[in-house]
Amino acid sequence: MTEDVNTKFARYSKIAWGVYTVAAAALIVFLVTVVAQDNEERLFYSLMTAACAYVFRPTKKFFNKQVMRFMEPGEEPDTDKS
Repeated sequence: MTEDVNTKFARYSKIAWGVYTVAAAALIVFLVTVVAQDNEERLFYSLMTAACAYVFRPTKKFFNKQVMRFMEPGEEPDTDKS
């Protein structure tokens, strides 16, 4: 393992988490602006969607597996370090 592989894995992980965050924010905006009919529903959809995105976020093992799909076949980063 080289530092380049670990750096590439870290970069892809940051991009993946960024996509996950943007998708959750887009879902919140959609629910609040299109689906909600009054202020109470707007508050509910905004808070509960954010809470669900946090609670049901992907596990580290699953997320690392998905990031590895975008890397070269021979590259395996050291994912044991936190």
